[in-house]
Amino acid sequence: MEPFTNDRLQLPRNMIENSMFEEEPDVVDLAKEPCLHPLEPDEVEYEPRGSRLLVRGLGEHEMDEDEEDYESSAKLLGMSFMNRSSGLRNSAAGYRQSPDGTCSLPSARAMVVCASVIVIAVAVIMVIYLLPRCTFTKEGCHKKNQSMVLIQPLATNGKLFPWAQIRLPTAIMPLRYELNLHPNLTSMTFRGSVTISLQALQATWNIILHSTGHNISRVTFMSAVSSQEKHAEVLEYPFHEQIAIVAPDALLEGHNYTLKIEYSANISSSYYGFYGISYTDESNEKKYFAATQFEPLAARSAFPCFDEPAFKATFIIRIIRDEQYTALSNMPKKSSVIMEDGLVQDEFSESVKMSTYLVAFVVGEMKNLSQDINGTLVSIYAVPEKIGQVHHALETTVKLLEFYQNYFEIQYPLKKLDLVAIPDFEAGAMENWGLLTFREETLLYDNTTSSVVDRKLVTKIIAHELAHQYEDFLDARFKTMKKDSLNSSHPISSLSVQSSEQIEEMFDSLSYFKGASLLLMLKTYLSEDVFQHAIVLYLHNHSYAAVRSDDLWDSFNEVTNKTLDVKKMMKTWTLQKGFPLVTVQRKGKELLVQQERFFLNTKPEIQPSDASYLWHIPLSCVTEGRNYSKYPLVLLLDKKSGVINLTEEVQWVKVNTNMNGYYIVHYADDDWEALIKQLKINPYVLSDKDRANLINNIFELAGLGKVPLQRAFDLIDYLGNETFTAPITEALFQTGLIHNLLEKLGYMDLASRLATRVFKLLQSQIQQQTWTDEGTPSIRELRSVLLEFACTHSLENCSTIAMKLFDDWVASNGTQSLPTDVMTTVFKVGAKTESGWSFLLSKYISIGSEAEKNKILEALASSEDVRKLYWLMKTSLDGDIIRTQKLSFVIRTVARRFPGHLLAWDFVKENWNKLVQKFHLGSYTMHSIVAGSTHLFSTKAHLSEVQAFFESQSETTFRLRYVQEALEVIQLNIQWMEKNLKALTWWL
Repeated sequence: MEPFTNDRLQLPRNMIENSMFEEEPDVVDLAKEPCLHPLEPDEVEYEPRGSRLLVRGLGEHEMDEDEEDYESSAKLLGMSFMNRSSGLRNSAAGYRQSPDGTCSLPSARAMVVCASVIVIAVAVIMVIYLLPRCTFTKEGCHKKNQSMVLIQPLATNGKLFPWAQIRLPTAIMPLRYELNLHPNLTSMTFRGSVTISLQALQATWNIILHSTGHNISRVTFMSAVSSQEKHAEVLEYPFHEQIAIVAPDALLEGHNYTLKIEYSANISSSYYGFYGISYTDESNEKKYFAATQFEPLAARSAFPCFDEPAFKATFIIRIIRDEQYTALSNMPKKSSVIMEDGLVQDEFSESVKMSTYLVAFVVGEMKNLSQDINGTLVSIYAVPEKIGQVHHALETTVKLLEFYQNYFEIQYPLKKLDLVAIPDFEAGAMENWGLLTFREETLLYDNTTSSVVDRKLVTKIIAHELAHQYEDFLDARFKTMKKDSLNSSHPISSLSVQSSEQIEEMFDSLSYFKGASLLLMLKTYLSEDVFQHAIVLYLHNHSYAAVRSDDLWDSFNEVTNKTLDVKKMMKTWTLQKGFPLVTVQRKGKELLVQQERFFLNTKPEIQPSDASYLWHIPLSCVTEGRNYSKYPLVLLLDKKSGVINLTEEVQWVKVNTNMNGYYIVHYADDDWEALIKQLKINPYVLSDKDRANLINNIFELAGLGKVPLQRAFDLIDYLGNETFTAPITEALFQTGLIHNLLEKLGYMDLASRLATRVFKLLQSQIQQQTWTDEGTPSIRELRSVLLEFACTHSLENCSTIAMKLFDDWVASNGTQSLPTDVMTTVFKVGAKTESGWSFLLSKYISIGSEAEKNKILEALASSEDVRKLYWLMKTSLDGDIIRTQKLSFVIRTVARRFPGHLLAWDFVKENWNKLVQKFHLGSYTMHSIVAGSTHLFSTKAHLSEVQAFFESQSETTFRLRYVQEALEVIQLNIQWMEKNLKALTWWL
């Protein structure tokens, strides 16, 4: 990989761009198939296959996306992993929710500080990612000692194409684009022209740039010293999504030129590039909308361009539209002119220099609500019938923008900031400069149907995306460690990315959330003030776009006066995959500690061959005799073992205070017993985050056989005295994993006994719950989790109460208000009946609240009727009744329950080609679909079946990280069962 150019581009300070893309190869745009009309649920014939095998997996909430980020939405979220609670992974929203804690309180400051930590994380991910690697040719990467043979490719007309590499040459630099577009939202086509001002950095005859899916009708070329336009020849090489403009005259070094390309194209039917949407409004009228999603490699499908982030330029965008539509782009609207045919041409002001993937525009019927803050007009846009749901987003955006300006000591430089709720959007959100795009559910908030968890989700995502406007970076955590302990994990910085699919895979939740977790650990170690000072220094020192991988760490070293080599410390975390297991033992007044890599798979053939893994770990602890939470006792463990002096002998010690470190802790037998005893005597000497951390660590270690499973259950025996959300939700999550293991393998009696055992621990708390929305956010979240658990397992009279609420709601034709925090539980109980399921489907089609639709969809997909489940998945893929953006969530939800877990995998196999046409092969959505449909398998037969299916696909598909991860998870499920079934049977 080539380093950044030394020329600093003159951008405002906050426009330090996401540099992770600077050195990436191209991605191929896939063809899309038209949607089929869905059948009615009763018309679906589905016969379960006789060859089906019972399966087991990692649990009901293992996959919760994120549609995100979800991306971007996935890609988008999660609050720092040590402050997250597994049990609150709300699948309806697609993002994991955090318990109360540093990064989860819905206050402006807490949300923003978390987002700033997160935001920096992405900086680390993206900046560190820019390390040298090979040049790409048709034959791929070559080892250092091998000679590179360039294969001269052929253009589509049979002529030699003058460039063989996947990366563009650097002989030409774009200076400015003038992009004119005329989309037809009825025919879903558009005409366009792009005029590119160029500078030749080297003498050449050819201009190589990106273009895919365009019908190019005319190309003209003109030098800066001549006003004469000359026609130029175009050569196309679709394999690399490149075109070559063969200039009529040689381009001279240092001279400027103008290239104009006229073309037409289809508006995409996928979620990438310039894509189209159709939806039905509240009056049942079909409407059309168009939006862009260019990250990372899709701008080339909207207009011919130099589609690599190093080729930054300014943009002037003009859009011709029908009068009833609104057009938006990155910059404020400069003018609107009514043309002779009644159409309107909007011209937007020239942008700052930016990369092509940050260009954005939307066209559709929209309304907005606006407010000025310090000279910046903040506007929230939505389709007209949902404009009443934007008030929370506007209020939150204004508060957060003001906070960021104070925190980063940098004013937002643009005159406007638009946030748009897109009716159909795959990512959770996208941080285009000046024009942030969101799913409706991640921006809109309905006071009558949105829960406290929904409110937190919207607030977090807005905080995340606004933080990108300042640093272009970001966070989340518990499940991140689960993935990072697999052999299929990857370091944040990778040297081996060789295809467009692998590029997209680098933008997974692991890269985002691990990076953010590491920065939270660093912030805790250095202190809030030092951390903030270093970030502000970094932003002020690098006010322009190009940054080196070490710039962030250099800022930390400067602030700490080089008393700590932050660069050396953090590279032990970013340049190797995985994380450490810290083993602890008390010896008098000393605490003996040692580190090794935490690895879930215990099979010798799977274990890493390299034993040299070593991290610089900031260890912190709290003990019986003294509270170290404010003044923690810290050791930087930079060797395999070390000693912490405790100053006095203590009865117990808890390492990793408040879960701020990215590591798991294993205690000696006596130390585990001492902690278990203390939890039973008085759990509140430890913080709620520490209690949740102990539950998480001991169950993870029990799965490996390092701790007897009986001891893990002994630890949670104290739960009858627990009143905080984080420990309870973590305990429910861990026991839920085991329950799913038993249920999917047919051990129904054991699964029922486990649910009853856990219910007895939490019976007092469950009985205290009311079916209301009263209380603090933490109390409301706990109520939601406990009542859903009780009703799912038909415990107490939970289902009776829920059914009464559902019947009353149906009797009012859905107009009677339901408590929002228990709405999902009520809908799930109601969906168990034929009439209830049908009524919910009718309401799903007719209502306008995305929050309520998500709750209904989760209930519909929790049915045990395979015909209904198959119809839901097929209808989601078709996209007419249920938007295709929901398909990943539907598949994951269907796969959680028996027999849906068998059905979901068959559906994925049968529709694989359609899935990869609709979503990019390396996308987070495909990752989510594969993981969600296979993570409950736990037999060798199913392992062989999944492996055989992916081996039958292309080699690129089989080698994808998420495919290898899916296979490894199945192996782990088999291992867990072999190690723990006997002990579990005895305990129950």
